Amino acid sequence: MRNGLSKDLIARVLGGAPKYTIEQLEEMFPPRNLPDGAMVTRFAPSPTGYMHIGGLYGALIDCKLAQQSGGVFMLRIEDTDTKREVADAVKIIEESMHRFGLAYDNNPVYGPYYQSQRKDIYHSVVADLLERGFAYPCFLSAEDMEQIRENQKAAGFATGIYGEFARDRDLTENEIIERLDKGGVPTIRLYSMGNPEQRIFCKDAVRGSIGFPENNEDIVLVKSNDGLPTYHFAHLCDDHFMRTTHVIRGEEWLPSLPLHAQLFRMMGWVAPLYIHTSTIDKIDEESGKQRKLSKRKDPEANVAFFLQAGWPVDAVVEYLGNIAASGYEEAKMKGQVESFWDYEMRAKKIPMSGALFDMKKLEWWAKEFIGSLSVPELVGRVVVWANEYGTDINKMQVADEKYLTGVLGIERDNPKRVRKDFITWSQTLENVAFFWDELFVPNTEYQFNQDALREFLATYNPTDDKDTWWAKIVAVAEKTGLKNGDVAMNLRVALSGRTNTPDLYSIMNVMGGERVIKRIEKVIK
Repeated sequence: MRNGLSKDLIARVLGGAPKYTIEQLEEMFPPRNLPDGAMVTRFAPSPTGYMHIGGLYGALIDCKLAQQSGGVFMLRIEDTDTKREVADAVKIIEESMHRFGLAYDNNPVYGPYYQSQRKDIYHSVVADLLERGFAYPCFLSAEDMEQIRENQKAAGFATGIYGEFARDRDLTENEIIERLDKGGVPTIRLYSMGNPEQRIFCKDAVRGSIGFPENNEDIVLVKSNDGLPTYHFAHLCDDHFMRTTHVIRGEEWLPSLPLHAQLFRMMGWVAPLYIHTSTIDKIDEESGKQRKLSKRKDPEANVAFFLQAGWPVDAVVEYLGNIAASGYEEAKMKGQVESFWDYEMRAKKIPMSGALFDMKKLEWWAKEFIGSLSVPELVGRVVVWANEYGTDINKMQVADEKYLTGVLGIERDNPKRVRKDFITWSQTLENVAFFWDELFVPNTEYQFNQDALREFLATYNPTDDKDTWWAKIVAVAEKTGLKNGDVAMNLRVALSGRTNTPDLYSIMNVMGGERVIKRIEKVIK
């Protein structure tokens, strides 16, 4: 550990005296008054693009563990990477959270929740590290660091700023002042005392204790260009003062665990428990091998895809929940719980490898969910989707809600025998498109029996009950020498253009006599 800097020099290095002491910060952000076992979790995305399905998966786990334990789930925007920030990304994140039912509680006591607005907090903490000799101002330029990297590679050393390669770690106060006088603007680096030949043991709440080489790299804590913290330092400050108890994050962050443990120990703070989840993978169609979901190759990597295509958000949540919570599907099928939110999720059962995203399995969850909806619920969701995301044709289909209700209500009067052929709101409207004359496509390949159709029209009455209607079909079959099913199939194809449909009597009732007569007459002509 080096000698700490004086308060005056710290103020000059940071561009001003720190606003708070550590003691004041502890008072500003007191421990939360929560029951024993309550988890405080956070979803902390960077606003650098669209919302990834892997992010939604992690946020769902965060939200569920906090909710079931009587704790708190927060949304924190990690917007310190100003170069990569994308316009409207925060709006997309917040909208996605809302759409998928992930309610967060950003208590203003522990805010602000944008890292770019917490600069005074970071500077106050880094001032403490500078004063105690655990951090130092570094004046290495980009060119300097590139030269160091090249030298390290040539000599076979690990790249990075550490040990003998950390040129400025032992500058005296006079040397620091001299560089500041010449206009130098330093980064603030960690003064690492780690020895990679020694091991540090860090705990993952699911994987258990894991041994790592100690971190010896003098990582940047505060950047020189904007005075904002790096991810690692912001994570330290925010998770401590927001009183986060559990950090759920992707397994790609596992190598940073020893560094984060080192930072918390350096501050004398208790680190949160970490849970490193598996990445969301898929089976590649070409190679047949498992790979990560790709932003470039896989439209389903983008959460917006599911909204635009009309996937029921509840079904997506159910499916992701089933990936995260071993045993959930079985409990649901046995009727022990109604939804993922009712199921007691165990952190230790979260998969630690190869969580697969299977669109076919998602289809099953979607069919099951839509099959559980009442007709008014189904109609309402289809209408909302069509008016927000649908084509002009979709909007036309939902314009007459009374007619749409009749169409979507077919074979849904018995909850135990509901047809489960609807997957998305888009596919639902496509599935029933033949009910609208503008979308009806006649079947030009089917060999109709004209006599059967004429005989049916001769006695057809739209007010007939189902028994009377069927008796007339039987009579037509006897008169034409056909089977009952053949007469019904002639009518089915004439009215829908398809050989496989829901109940034919219900279709005719919903279409109404005028439409039924016109379609049969067109086939006869």
